[in-house]
Amino acid sequence: MSERTKPHVTVLSLGRMGAAIAAAFLDSGHPTTVWNRTAAKAGALVARGAVRAATVTEAVTAGPLVIAPLLDHDAVRQTLASATPVLHGRTLVNLANSTPDQARELAAWASGHGADYLDGAMLALPDTVATPDGFFLYSGSRRAFTTHRRALEVMAPAHYFGTDPGAAEVHDLALLGTGYAALTGFLHSAALLAPAGTTPETFAPLAARWLHGMAEFLPELAREAGSATYSDGVSTVDLNRAGVDSLIGLSRAAGVATDVHEPLKALLDRRSADGHGGDSFSSVYELLRGAHPGPWPRPEA
Repeated sequence: MSERTKPHVTVLSLGRMGAAIAAAFLDSGHPTTVWNRTAAKAGALVARGAVRAATVTEAVTAGPLVIAPLLDHDAVRQTLASATPVLHGRTLVNLANSTPDQARELAAWASGHGADYLDGAMLALPDTVATPDGFFLYSGSRRAFTTHRRALEVMAPAHYFGTDPGAAEVHDLALLGTGYAALTGFLHSAALLAPAGTTPETFAPLAARWLHGMAEFLPELAREAGSATYSDGVSTVDLNRAGVDSLIGLSRAAGVATDVHEPLKALLDRRSADGHGGDSFSSVYELLRGAHPGPWPRPEA
């Protein structure tokens, strides 16, 4: 794609992520218009070739692809309220923090104004925008994703989860849940080690190495949970129950809060009491999953 055929991109809001996204589009040769409530924030990008829009309406009018890395759902609606007459025929990519239902509501609102809608979730930091270390999730208009995929992948590798606008948010929250559990576990362990004189900085490389091994175990955990085959697991419920009991006991003795691991202990105790102590740790999945209407869509390649 030559620079002349690259679509004009508008970026609304120049916080840390918005500024990194606008810079990525400029670096890739996309004509780029930027808008920010505090206009001075656009100065560095304008010096690099961006066009500063004085109003949201002017920014939206500039091109077919409008990227909105705003704070939340309400900020998107408030920011775009004055520009609804010019949304027709454009693609709105909402990168704000949203719930699945908010994404669906915003998709309906955008459609009502004649715009295609993509909901996006940013699994990246400002310094990983435009690198393989970040990735973005999308759902909503298939036409919009197909048409603009090359532009979207300027920001980060793109994964599409189908036409339900809420699907990207569901998968984003699931990924956040995985990360929060790991990070909170690290902080608990760092607190546990403090009386022994081990600083968080000293412990972090060891924890990172261990978590890398845990990540490599995920496909096996997923295979067991996905097939409900738990009888041949190498790490059983009762084995892990003993480990968690010891961890909680040590925490109490050290005066460290046990809130992080008590829920897992309760799950393991239930699974063991139900006669599944010899099953794989992954069988805890059976206690966690609830009734659901069907499988969520897989990302498209």
